[in-house]
Amino acid sequence: MAGAQPGVHALQLKPVSVPESLRKGNKFMKWDDDSTTVTPVTLTVDPKGYFLYWTDQNKVRHHNSRSDCFSPEAKLRELLDVSTLVGKMENRMLTVVSGTDMVSITYLNFMAFQEEIAKEWAEELFNLASNLLVQNMSREACLEKAYTRLKLQLNPEGRIPVKNIFRMFSADRKRVETALENCNLPSGRSDSIPQEDFTPEVYGLFLSNICSRPELDHIFSDVGAKSRPYLTVEQMTEFINNKQRDPRLNEILYPPLKPEQVQLLVDKYEPNASLAQKGQISVEGFARYLNGEENSIIPPEKLDQSEDMTFPLSHYFINSSHNTYLTAGQLAGNSSVEMYKQVLLSGCRCIELDCWKGRTTEEEPVITHGFTMTTEISFKVTEGELAGGSAGVGDWGACKDSL
Repeated sequence: MAGAQPGVHALQLKPVSVPESLRKGNKFMKWDDDSTTVTPVTLTVDPKGYFLYWTDQNKVRHHNSRSDCFSPEAKLRELLDVSTLVGKMENRMLTVVSGTDMVSITYLNFMAFQEEIAKEWAEELFNLASNLLVQNMSREACLEKAYTRLKLQLNPEGRIPVKNIFRMFSADRKRVETALENCNLPSGRSDSIPQEDFTPEVYGLFLSNICSRPELDHIFSDVGAKSRPYLTVEQMTEFINNKQRDPRLNEILYPPLKPEQVQLLVDKYEPNASLAQKGQISVEGFARYLNGEENSIIPPEKLDQSEDMTFPLSHYFINSSHNTYLTAGQLAGNSSVEMYKQVLLSGCRCIELDCWKGRTTEEEPVITHGFTMTTEISFKVTEGELAGGSAGVGDWGACKDSL
């Protein structure tokens, strides 16, 4: 964003913090949308706040559908066996909405036994989902999240199925097999790995095998590690201030880092505590630093800024969408009006309406990706949704590219 005035901090950035109650878990009743199956579960969030998961308490209740003329709430009360509890049942409800895209979403329904627990979980889960640092996590955090997922998806014996690793890193199966073998781990699709054998250190070695970065070795050597396997704090300081730092920055507003500040980075990213204490960082620690939040595309301190909006439109980058209507690929994907609402709610302010004539003179225009197998949606319905303000675009409106 352009503008001479510094950004105004509109929010207070807070690191992810998972309350102890969510980490320990609480008991809930989980049921499907068709309200035919109720399962007692223990709902938990991992310490990093990456995943919400639950453990089946092996007390699954199966209920046949009934034709009694109860109100929906009474039927649900009977199904959940909470008709004797005092208070409104909806105050104990928790619905989690998730999905791989903005249209194909899934509803997970839970009921707590106390209103206070439901309220706490709803507030804390929303805080985790809306945290700006979570929404813009670094590459290192993304890799850690993948590791956490593998450690949570265990088989009945408490081991990590190798097929889950293949599924997560699906681009090149042979490379995954080779990487597992190089780590002395089982590599067959039907094999499994003991949790204690798949440590963070082994996971890091696995990643370096599956995706080698020889260019980092060259940079590491050029910076000062030609004759030894580490960089000193002084060499790291020189690299950060003279290689990474933009020389156009004002040194008063954006002062170069001091060696004691760089030492904090070494302590943070160097996996070998002995090296870190000596003020040294290995190539592994150097790679972790480059993948860390200090090297994100958007600096963390910029995430919560509300910029000066008094300049002409040409002074700003605009969050734009291409083929907005598609839920999947542009050759055979489905089109959906819902996509317009979701992209606008997520911050997009330039959308595309790919308009085509109807098949006959009587048919109204449609939105689709021409000369492909994508489905069509009504132009009139889409315009009606946008004009009705159901997407909630805020104070600055949105621009439409109609082709």
